[in-house]
Amino acid sequence: MRLDAGLVFLADSRTNAGVDQVGAFRKMTVFENPGDRVMVMMTAGNLSISQSIRQVVSEYVNAAGHSIWTATSMIEAAQIVGDAIRIVYDRDAKSLERFGIDFNVSMIFGGQIKGERCRLFQMYSAGNFIESHNENPYFQIGEAKYGKPIIDRVITPATPLDEAAKCALISMDSTLRSNISVGLPLDLLVYEADRLTVTRFVTIDEKNQYFQMIRTSWGKQLRAVFEGIADPVWNAAPDTTANVLSTANSYSQPIRVTPPASNGNSAAGAKAPMQTLAQQAGDGKQH
Repeated sequence: MRLDAGLVFLADSRTNAGVDQVGAFRKMTVFENPGDRVMVMMTAGNLSISQSIRQVVSEYVNAAGHSIWTATSMIEAAQIVGDAIRIVYDRDAKSLERFGIDFNVSMIFGGQIKGERCRLFQMYSAGNFIESHNENPYFQIGEAKYGKPIIDRVITPATPLDEAAKCALISMDSTLRSNISVGLPLDLLVYEADRLTVTRFVTIDEKNQYFQMIRTSWGKQLRAVFEGIADPVWNAAPDTTANVLSTANSYSQPIRVTPPASNGNSAAGAKAPMQTLAQQAGDGKQH
């Protein structure tokens, strides 16, 4: 999340190559030179590809002679990450294809370099990227659909960092409950704008007190809100009550399929029941 007050990053650590090959690998990497720059990269997709890209990013020098450590802006740093993705693609994609493996990787990359504002990017397998703006102050990669509605309803650029961290954890908890491919521990990093160093970071496991409180409280609060919403009123007289779902004078019918005529139960249309082998054997006839 990219907010007026800074940045919030949250990643799970579960990887799997089938139901019997589940492991924990950390997906968040921090590039930090205190006082000058803090950059965070999170990955989803093929683990070997993302680890290769991370290694190239840490060593790569572009045509201008800049690396991730000397880039003059976050946009140049994002371009360096894009170059690293393409380098790994050129080196490995054809070999992977021969084994039926797609070049599948996506990344969230963001941070701050001294002299400019916080910026956040979503990186794609082709090395291209888009940047977060106020209209869309967050990105999600991997299993994003389960927790997305929560973030959409809560997060704006003005959201305080602690509230945003709470929202991110609630969103992740919803994903953990609905998708087995996402799992603990979680890495949470909250970056305060212009600090140019990491001051808030935690690895969250199943024993973390705050996360356990969120899991319990969120479920209870959801049930309480659900129970507090009135049930619908069916076939009500118009304008006579609240919470009307349908009115008596409105014509609303589903699309119906007419059963075939042969489906009737009349004696003429009824078919003789099929005999079982035991019944046939018991009627004294030879077959």
